[in-house]
Amino acid sequence: MRIGVLCRGLDELDWVKKLGFRSIAWMRFAESPAAPPHLDWKPFAEKLAAECKARDIRISAIGAFYKNPLDPKQTDSATSMARRKMAVHIGVRTVAGFAGAVIETEMNERGGNPVYKPLENFFPRVLAFWEPLARYAEEKDVRIAFENCPQGAWHLPVMHYNIFGQPAMWERFFNESKCANIGIEWDASHLICQFIDPIANIHKFGSRIFHVHAKDAYVNRPLLETYGICHPGVIEHRFPGLGQENWAQIVHALLRAGYDSDLNVEGWHDPVYRDHPPGGAGRQSGQKLEETGLLIARKTLEPLVAGTE
Repeated sequence: MRIGVLCRGLDELDWVKKLGFRSIAWMRFAESPAAPPHLDWKPFAEKLAAECKARDIRISAIGAFYKNPLDPKQTDSATSMARRKMAVHIGVRTVAGFAGAVIETEMNERGGNPVYKPLENFFPRVLAFWEPLARYAEEKDVRIAFENCPQGAWHLPVMHYNIFGQPAMWERFFNESKCANIGIEWDASHLICQFIDPIANIHKFGSRIFHVHAKDAYVNRPLLETYGICHPGVIEHRFPGLGQENWAQIVHALLRAGYDSDLNVEGWHDPVYRDHPPGGAGRQSGQKLEETGLLIARKTLEPLVAGTE
């Protein structure tokens, strides 16, 4: 198990190496020359793989579809990306993204406002879309990992578009699908935001965790008890080492479950350890702290995985 970071591609590999990370989750496949509709994609794929190898950086996962694959306007594109043989061509076992959701609304006559029809009503359509793609991937020994990010307001699965934002939906999917190569791109922060115990979650679903985004969160209890969960600042995403979770216990549970990939730190979210634009409001205007946060995360996690490769 290596400690890595989310990476946009070739231009960031030297930066990844400079910070001491040893793996990446490549997050910009859809915008790269390797993605459909580009036909001559293999040279770029091979160059990315070679440049990573030259720096001893492992590609843990390819982040392919972080929108809504079940939106009719996006379905063809998502299908093409899932069928592009990028992962098998460069020897990456896991392709990741959002499962998406079928979104239909109806009017709440009492309030005059539109509301979502329950996403679980459309479960057969979710299975019908993903199972053929999973079987195709299985033939290539590739796994599909759905991130558990709800994509709703206040970090909650409210008016969202990713059915894998709630563990109850994972459970139903795994019970109804025969595709064992569909699993989870696991992120503790999205569980903390729903008051779910990440350790208990690993104990229940650990065998289906194929990739990990290492990100923590913090619940401000006094603010929660004053204003409730739907209030700014009640829940913050943070780097590992700066949130509330015990990462030693998380890694312990992952290893016990047989987790076989890396911990890739997801930045861009911490309210303090980030790059603050100059001229902004507040005392941190102009401070550049994203790299500091990434280093805190790496140094928090590295001792926990020593000897696991």
